[in-house]
Amino acid sequence: MKEIFIKTELQRQWLDKLALLKVKITEGAAIVDELSIFPKESFSLLREIGYPAITLPTEFGGGGFSVYDMVLLQETLASYDENTSLSMGWTLGVVGELYEQKLWTDDKLNFFANEVQNGAIVNRSVSEARTGSPTRGGRPGTNAIRSNNEWLINGRKIFTTASPVLDYFLTSAWIEEKQQVGFFLIHKDTAGVSIEETWDVMSMRGTSSHDLILQNVKVSDSDLVELPNHPSGGKINGWLLHIPATYLGIAQAARDYAVHFANHHQPNSLNAPISSLPNVQNLLGEIELKLQQSRFVLYGTAEAYDDPKRRDSLSNEIAVAKHTVTNTAIDIVDKAMRVVGAKSLQNANPLQRYYRNVRAGLHNPPMDDMTITKLALTAIEEQKKKNSIVN
Repeated sequence: MKEIFIKTELQRQWLDKLALLKVKITEGAAIVDELSIFPKESFSLLREIGYPAITLPTEFGGGGFSVYDMVLLQETLASYDENTSLSMGWTLGVVGELYEQKLWTDDKLNFFANEVQNGAIVNRSVSEARTGSPTRGGRPGTNAIRSNNEWLINGRKIFTTASPVLDYFLTSAWIEEKQQVGFFLIHKDTAGVSIEETWDVMSMRGTSSHDLILQNVKVSDSDLVELPNHPSGGKINGWLLHIPATYLGIAQAARDYAVHFANHHQPNSLNAPISSLPNVQNLLGEIELKLQQSRFVLYGTAEAYDDPKRRDSLSNEIAVAKHTVTNTAIDIVDKAMRVVGAKSLQNANPLQRYYRNVRAGLHNPPMDDMTITKLALTAIEEQKKKNSIVN
């Protein structure tokens, strides 16, 4: 089914490159989860083939991949190891957004392009214990104070995904003198930067989303790279589709396991594998239906975003795709476990890992309640506008 979403020879070439890494990445996935360690070996393999630079535009020396391209590859990578996919997805998304929206000065973009070409890994550090997700509008407790043409930054960030391998932290901080939030580009080796290993969770254990500690961190003026009044402010960000792509990949992996199991598991009470049973076929059929629905929503949204003529007409579609795919992925994994039965609960069975990890999608932005509320408010406002036109 996924074959129909491959549109270019370049996409196929990169899928072939990932396929060559499948065995090594897949073999390490269970150990990463069991020991709650970061998949450094998988990241090294991806760096060797230039994967971190695929969303960097070609004019900056990158792969020039679109959101659609990214989604296609990230879904595939997640079917090998979801921890690797989600962790890498943040770099791909950040780079894609930075250069599409030209969020920084030309000098800073040129500088950072060289870093990305050399395999630099980056993520935004925005969440804090007191504020929760920044999408809910909380002001960061991390603060930046100007001193002698430098900025002095202090604070603590949570959910810093891929922290063991991040080369740069794109960190939000409250700037008192400006009375607004700014983003600072901070290198991992800057004095005062440290990671506290706090990530002790049941889902996505291998993302190592530890706390980032910033203690009297000094950065230059040029490292204040973004302010909220930037012209790109308020625009939708299609690069966030890397999130549902990962959870769709988990669903695909669960589906593959369930179908294989159904075709090979034959209790002595049956004359054929359980795939011959109507109830099993019904579950597998529902899984296929939900996978197809999710793919058309996700890839359709990505395709619309990549088209400049259609992008401006998008409003809630990115959030709808995330909501639809992540919730449907949870249902798919649940049905796969029903096919396999009690064996799916064994620690040695990958389905129990998929079951835990797929639920993490509920807690990635945007949250379901915000999506539903936004849809309702949009419908209400559209109706008001129609009434005002008629009257």
